[in-house]
This record gives sequence, C-alpha cells and structure tokens, in this order.
Amino acid sequence: MDTLIRLEATVTQRLSADPGSSYVASLTAKGLPAIAKKLGEEAVETVIAALSGSEEELVGEAADVLFHLTVLLAAKGVSLDQVMAELDRREGTSGLDEKANRNR
Repeated sequence: MDTLIRLEATVTQRLSADPGSSYVASLTAKGLPAIAKKLGEEAVETVIAALSGSEEELVGEAADVLFHLTVLLAAKGVSLDQVMAELDRREGTSGLDEKANRNR
C-alpha cells in the first residue's frame, strides 16, 4: 500500500506541472476524456495479457492500470483513502449481495 500512497502523492504533485516535463501533466492537459480513454486502453491490454500473455506482461499491464486509475482519481479529486474506505465498507459482504444492493 505504501507504493500506491507514494504514487498518489507523485501524481497529485504532477497534475499541475509543465506538460512538457511530465507525462501526468501532459495527459491531464488533454482533459478527463483523454485520461479515461487511456485507462480504458490499459484495462483492455490487461485483459489481453491475462488471456494470452505471460505473467510478466500481465504484471506490467496491471501496473499501467493502477497508474492510470490513480491519475483519473487525482484529476477528479478522489483520494485513494476514499476508494479504500469503500472497499472496507464492502468487506465481509457477498459480492452478489453488494451488487444487488446497488440496484435498489
């Protein structure tokens, strides 16, 4: 978890950096649709790696998903603490029950 906390801090710091000096800033400068699209691309690549790639490819793509998810969350002002709190809230609840309760 320490790695994700450090990543979140770095991403947050770079949101407003010079786009010429930071990938995060350059992606953020393109707007939320570009960030979301990139996250979607990485998610698809992760699925492909899971189905037909090596373990190394899957690990790399999973890292890309976590990175780009962190960028998206930071751009929206949502902290990892908020996401962790939601996971904590769901802990011990059947996934089927949790999903059914969302539709109410």
